[in-house]
Amino acid sequence: MGFEQAWLNYTERTSCEGADELQYICVDIEEDFRPAKTGLTEFGADELIENGVRELQNALEGMTGCRPVSREQPDEGAGKGIHLLFQKGIPAEGYRLSEKDGSVKIAASDSRGILYGIFALLRQIRIGKTLRGMEFSKTPDMPLRMLNHWDNMDGSIERGYSGESFFFADDEILINDRTVTYARLAASVGINAVVINNVNVKDAATWLITERYLGKVRELNEILSGYGIRLFLSLNYAAPVELGELESADPLDERVRGWWKKRMELVFREVPGFGGFLIKADSEGRPGPFTYGRTHADGANMLAEAAAPYGGLIIWRCFVYNCQQDWRDYKTDRARSGYDNFIGLDGMFLDNVVLQIKNGPMDFQVREPVHPLFGGLTGTNQMLEVQIAQEYTGQQRHLCYLIPMFKEILRFRTHVKSKEDTVRDIVSGKAFGQTNCGIAAVANTGNDDNWTGHDMAAANFYGFGRLAFDTDLTAEEIAGEWIGMTYGQDEQVMETLQYLLMQSWPAYESYTSPLGIGWMVSPNNHYGPSVDGYEYSRWGTYHRADCQGIGVDRSHDGTGYALLYREPNAVVYDDKEKCPDELLLFFHHIPYLWKLRSGKTVIQHIYDSHFEGVEMVDEMVERFRKLRGKLPQKAYERMMERFVHQKEHAREWCDQINAYFYRKSGISDERKRKIY
Repeated sequence: MGFEQAWLNYTERTSCEGADELQYICVDIEEDFRPAKTGLTEFGADELIENGVRELQNALEGMTGCRPVSREQPDEGAGKGIHLLFQKGIPAEGYRLSEKDGSVKIAASDSRGILYGIFALLRQIRIGKTLRGMEFSKTPDMPLRMLNHWDNMDGSIERGYSGESFFFADDEILINDRTVTYARLAASVGINAVVINNVNVKDAATWLITERYLGKVRELNEILSGYGIRLFLSLNYAAPVELGELESADPLDERVRGWWKKRMELVFREVPGFGGFLIKADSEGRPGPFTYGRTHADGANMLAEAAAPYGGLIIWRCFVYNCQQDWRDYKTDRARSGYDNFIGLDGMFLDNVVLQIKNGPMDFQVREPVHPLFGGLTGTNQMLEVQIAQEYTGQQRHLCYLIPMFKEILRFRTHVKSKEDTVRDIVSGKAFGQTNCGIAAVANTGNDDNWTGHDMAAANFYGFGRLAFDTDLTAEEIAGEWIGMTYGQDEQVMETLQYLLMQSWPAYESYTSPLGIGWMVSPNNHYGPSVDGYEYSRWGTYHRADCQGIGVDRSHDGTGYALLYREPNAVVYDDKEKCPDELLLFFHHIPYLWKLRSGKTVIQHIYDSHFEGVEMVDEMVERFRKLRGKLPQKAYERMMERFVHQKEHAREWCDQINAYFYRKSGISDERKRKIY
């Protein structure tokens, strides 16, 4: 399977205090207690528990050379063991780990909690932490911890940078060993929901909700549910029309509403435990309720009403904008579109509708402000959408560890309340007492041997899951866990890889787009520098550079976008004297000789940051070279190839960006470096 990269492939014997003494695994049930919705009546009756026990046995055998046996109860006088204990009082999906007198207890109130507790125990052992006296508990911070796969049924992946799909090929659903391995991989970091197909639903994917595919959907769902993962599908809003059964998809047409009720009944009957649907509507050519003069609430609620009897969720993306913009129009602003389309509908959505909102108002740039819908909406379920697929952050050819970015987003204060007002508070449900909320990531996996193209891009997959489960973890802690889980405890390996991960986002930002302006990439594939690639296009992604300055005026004198935030954010963003430097060009058109807080001019910052970004990558490459012989040879060679490419490509970014702005401004670099 080529799974040498992943963090649960324990192949070497590891010296871990206490681990080799754990001789048995047993399940205990608190007297008069049966965990809700698990059907557990005796040991082995619950598939999650069976899979968890198997994970324990395989992992401990791989790490210690000793395979613990499983029993319903330990024999009299048996050695030290692991007790899986169902107890009341522990929140859903949470677990409690403890050790006393040589025996470890994993306690939970449901089978998912037991499974996550098992993975937590294995993580403790693998990263070298002692089990003696261990006692801690954890309940996941995010109710929904979801991966959105943009896989197409022909086997391709939109924005896929690590091979082809392992869910689909030739318009068929794939079920094989890799499917099971994927379920293990996702569950090990706490993922509890997965969308398997592209949000741009077309061709055969429209038929996923029909008898043509539901048998295979059910089979896939059974595998995922065995690891606590709910299966979702992306849905074609115009399915009644495109399947040839109706002439309309008007959400207020009773025939359409009846069609969806019958269709939902079929899907949820054929796929027990099915989670629901993700919908992209009225954006980038996708059909939606706008066709019929209806609102997003009309469309989402029609589907939600049909799914509600089965516990199904409708996740409705807020990535809605006019992609036919005239570049000559300085007032129309793509950044405003999501807010303008949804803020007036706050409180109008049914409770099983969740609005999925991108972290920023544009499109997963290396730097942009937090979306103003967070803090704007107060009566609607919300999910944060991020992207670990690195579409605009190096496409898994460049190392760009994104967890520090996600941490900044989650701790952003919206000021919607006097306290508990951060993005984290909102999407965890804490701010407004909601349960249908969470965080989703556009996935970065494919069928490459190492799953993520760049071996170190796996840190983003691992990191997203861990952060969604435990938002108190720091980016450094998550990086350290991933390194230890994947490559062991060698001090030089730990120190070097930690440095590379933590430097990678600042480095990428430095040698690509300056001060929050974004884009500047080649059209269509979104890879590599092309400063004016989108400048005169219909997509609304402009930098507005001229001979005097650069940036988009989103102040009260411009598009007014800055005023969509609550105070004091609005007044800060609206004033170029107060706006943070890293977002200055996102909000304002600024002269090249404007002085930043650093004391540098805008143009000098552009020159300096791009040269510094190249230097940072050069240092990263040199540090990585010293790990030869310390990492598995194939993995080292793959990563070295990626780093060499990143070094060359960072220089290309630097030279093109600096040359462009030198020619545009006519202002020389104060340090007299070579600019073409």
